[in-house]
Amino acid sequence: MNQELAQQILASVEEGFEEQISFTEDLIRFPSLRGKEKPAQDFVHKALETRGYDVTTFRIDEEKIKDHPGFSPVAVDYSEAVNVVATHEPREAKGRSLILNGHMDVVPEGPHDMWEVSPPYEPKRVGDWLYGRGGGDMKAGIAANIFALDALRRLGLQPAAKVHVQSVVEEECTGNGALACLVEGYTADAAIIPEPEDEMLVRANCGVLWFDVEVSGHPVHVREAGSGANAIEATYRVIESLKRLTEEWNAQKANYPHFEDLEHPINFNVGKIEGGDWASSVPAWCRISCRIAIYPGDEPKERAAEIEAHLARELASDAFLGNRPPKITWNGFFARGYVLDEGSDAEAALAEAHRRATSSELQSFVTPGYLDARVFVIYADMPCLVYGPITENIHGFDERVSLSSIKRVTGAIALFIADWCGVEPIEAEGANG
Repeated sequence: MNQELAQQILASVEEGFEEQISFTEDLIRFPSLRGKEKPAQDFVHKALETRGYDVTTFRIDEEKIKDHPGFSPVAVDYSEAVNVVATHEPREAKGRSLILNGHMDVVPEGPHDMWEVSPPYEPKRVGDWLYGRGGGDMKAGIAANIFALDALRRLGLQPAAKVHVQSVVEEECTGNGALACLVEGYTADAAIIPEPEDEMLVRANCGVLWFDVEVSGHPVHVREAGSGANAIEATYRVIESLKRLTEEWNAQKANYPHFEDLEHPINFNVGKIEGGDWASSVPAWCRISCRIAIYPGDEPKERAAEIEAHLARELASDAFLGNRPPKITWNGFFARGYVLDEGSDAEAALAEAHRRATSSELQSFVTPGYLDARVFVIYADMPCLVYGPITENIHGFDERVSLSSIKRVTGAIALFIADWCGVEPIEAEGANG
C-alpha cells in the first residue's frame, strides 16, 4: 500500500470518528448481560444491514456444538443467545479473506452507587476517556471493526476479499458464541479481535475452567452449634485447598513457553458465594462459583480431573468433609489456551498497519485471561490477531476506554484490511458493502 492511500484511510477514520464514538455510546446503553444481549444484537444487525451487508442473526444451537472439542458445558437457556454475522462479498476475490470478531456480552456491573463518574450504562466522555460498562470490553472494538470498513467506503473502496463481521455472545463465560460461528462454517484466512489489549498483540493466553463447588452441612439450632457442621465454614477449607493447588500449578510455569517469566500465570478466583437459610441455624449448604486458569496445551478434562483428585485427597482427613465430600459441577468455561505462532503474514501486516497508525513498533505480550481467539487458532488453524485499545477498570467500577487509542486502533484495522484483503472500487449499482 502506498503512503498516499494510507494517509487517505487514516484521514477517513478521523472524518467518521465522532459518528463512531456515538455508535459506541449507543452500544454501551444496552445492558447486554448474559442472556440479555439480543436487543443490542438487533441494533448491530440493523446497523450492518443498513450498510448493505448480507446479515444473519442466528441462535446458538447447543446440539450443533456440544460434541465439538472446543465446547464449554452450560446450564442456561440459549433461546435468546444470538450471534450476528455480516458478510461482505467482493466483485472479484483477489485478496485474502478476513473475520472481524467482537463480543457483545458484558459482565455484571456491581452496585451502581459504587460507580463514581457515571452510572454503568450511561456513557460519559471525560477528557480522553469514555466511561461505561462494556465500553472497553469490548464494544469499542465492535465499533472499530465496523467503522474501519466505513473508512474505506468513504473513499469509494471496499475489500477485494470476503469479510465476515461477527458480533458474538458468551465470550465472558464459555466461548460458545465464537465456536458456534465456526461450526456454522464461517472461516477465513485470518481474524482480528479488538479486545482491550493496550495496543499490543496477544502472543499467548491461558485457558479457563469454570466450576461450582457445593458443600453440604449438618443443620442444627445455633444453641447446639457444636453438634452440627457449618457448610459455609467448611467451604473455606475447600477454598484454601484450591489455593494450594493453584500454587502447585504456578510452580509448573517453567514447562510452558511464553509463561515462564510471568509472576503468576495461573489465577484462581472465587467469584460468587451463597449459602445457608437462617441466621440462627447452622447452615446446611454453601455453594461457590470458581474460575481457574490452565496453560496452553493443557487439556481441560485432564486439569478438571486433577482438581477433583486434589480435593478428594486433601479433604479425605477432614473431620466432616472426609465423610461428605463436596460436589463439583463444570458449568462454563472448559477452554484451552493458545499460542499465536510468530512469523505469519497476518502478523507482519498488522505490524505495518500499527506502525503507520501509531508511529510505533507493535509489541506482543502474554495474558493470563481468556480470549475467543483460541477458537480460530486451535480449531481453524487460523492466525487470530487480538489487538485493541487502551482501557482501565474492565470488569470493575468506572470501566473506561481511551478515545485517542480507539482512533489509532481503528486506523490500524482499516489499514490492515486494505493490505490483507486488498481494495477495489465500490460498484456503482448493487454494491453490497
